[in-house]
Amino acid sequence: MMTETSRQFGQAIAMCKEVFVNKMKDYGSSWRILRTSSLTDQIYIKANRIRSIEQKGLHKVDEGIRPEFIGIVNYSVMALIQLELGANGDLELKKEEAESLYDRHLQSARMLMEDKNHDYDEAWRNMRVSSYTDIILMKLMRIKQIEDKEGETLVSEGVDANYRDIINYALFALIKLEEK
Repeated sequence: MMTETSRQFGQAIAMCKEVFVNKMKDYGSSWRILRTSSLTDQIYIKANRIRSIEQKGLHKVDEGIRPEFIGIVNYSVMALIQLELGANGDLELKKEEAESLYDRHLQSARMLMEDKNHDYDEAWRNMRVSSYTDIILMKLMRIKQIEDKEGETLVSEGVDANYRDIINYALFALIKLEEK
């Protein structure tokens, strides 16, 4: 049986994938040139803009926060793909390969969400979108610390786990924005 969260999550994923696929049509896999640290910074820029809009209550660029959360999801998936493939491989991905990698990494994030959602009893539904923004920014700071230490951690999860968490928080934000 599909839960309401699972259904909404699927809709949010579909919205993000549509943007990813359309950008692949426009730009191909040009993002493959980016190192994961550059992707981390791209995600940071988007999350920081969201926080700025939340704090100021307005935006001057004709684009709200929904596209920024979509960008956070997509850049996080790109980062996971880069971690998997490495930045030194073939930079040109065929559309089918890119979509397959995208789907696999989002499926992994979705399974993580389902497991955590079970354990936490959908606590995310009682959170504010601004909290998702703050948690995403915190996760990005963690990723930057790990990247600056060249991936070495003592007890912490790696950058891949943090990217999956970022994907899930951004998808939760998209669901909450859609419910408004």
